[in-house]
Amino acid sequence: MKGDCSDVVGLPEHGVYTVFVNLGNTKIELLHPLGDNSPISNFLKKNPSGGMHHICLEVSDLESALEDLTGKGIRSLDKKPKIGAHGLPVVFLHPKDCGGVLVELEEHKN
Repeated sequence: MKGDCSDVVGLPEHGVYTVFVNLGNTKIELLHPLGDNSPISNFLKKNPSGGMHHICLEVSDLESALEDLTGKGIRSLDKKPKIGAHGLPVVFLHPKDCGGVLVELEEHKN
């Protein structure tokens, strides 16, 4: 399987460096800590061998999706959307409400 890799991009507002591996219909995001308060540093302290940090799901209407999920008792970790690694609005959902998995919702307009 071949993939195209992006350049390393620092996102200080998120505390990470990112690299994306594009496999056509799937992208894998590789993360590395940036700064002392990086959420990835905390993750690696708890998981020294690394592992999956989160999954990202694309939605067409972030506000609507968030309203639907919070109505079902799923908490958002973000008060309002932030701009994510692709320059698009994102929110993260609480892992305790998602089977232990940190879920990112990313808005994509078609």
